[in-house]
Amino acid sequence: VSDMFIALQGALTADHDIREEIRKVVQALEQTAREILTLLQGVHQGGGVQHIPKKCQKAREHFGTVRTQMESLKTKFPADQYYRFHEHWRFVLQRLVFLAAFVVYLESETLVTREAVAEILGIEADRERGFHLDIEDYLSGVLTLASELARLAVNSVTAGDYSRPLRIAAFISELDSGFRLLNLKNDSLRKRYDGLKYDVKKIEEVVYDLSIRGLTKEAPVGVGAEK
Repeated sequence: VSDMFIALQGALTADHDIREEIRKVVQALEQTAREILTLLQGVHQGGGVQHIPKKCQKAREHFGTVRTQMESLKTKFPADQYYRFHEHWRFVLQRLVFLAAFVVYLESETLVTREAVAEILGIEADRERGFHLDIEDYLSGVLTLASELARLAVNSVTAGDYSRPLRIAAFISELDSGFRLLNLKNDSLRKRYDGLKYDVKKIEEVVYDLSIRGLTKEAPVGVGAEK
């Protein structure tokens, strides 16, 4: 019996060591994510939209660090035990998806694909190929993007940019239509999706306010979101 419990203790110690190594890399990823977020928050400030190209370029440089950190994370646990340790990096991965999606939107006003996000982060899109971007993590990040764009719509009006909210409204409308096609069974993701209707309502109120003030001039509001 003692030999059996000694072996069990050895397994527990090994598992603890793996989790500790994962935790260290995740902390580094969280720090990089905070740096990217701080950089991109500048677009909400007065005149910030004028510096979008420069901010996006710097953000992409930070994603180079993310890819290096992801490579390190992949080595910290057995390749076939992704979901055993998934909870350790789930939150930061969703945050990074949001940041990648925000950068792509700011650059082209399109919705980034899961495959493109995986490439930006230096991981796989397909589960069979190892460390990958889970579909639900991708969708959670996209929902965070919607909330950020609702905020950007409001701040754009404050900055005197009256056409951007119209484009954001069209983009979010298509995003909402896309999510309606999904049969979401994950409770956490479903709750996140329920919050999208509030983002839609918030942006619609901004557009309505612009309309009654006569500020919705003839301006292109094409979405450009990938189908």
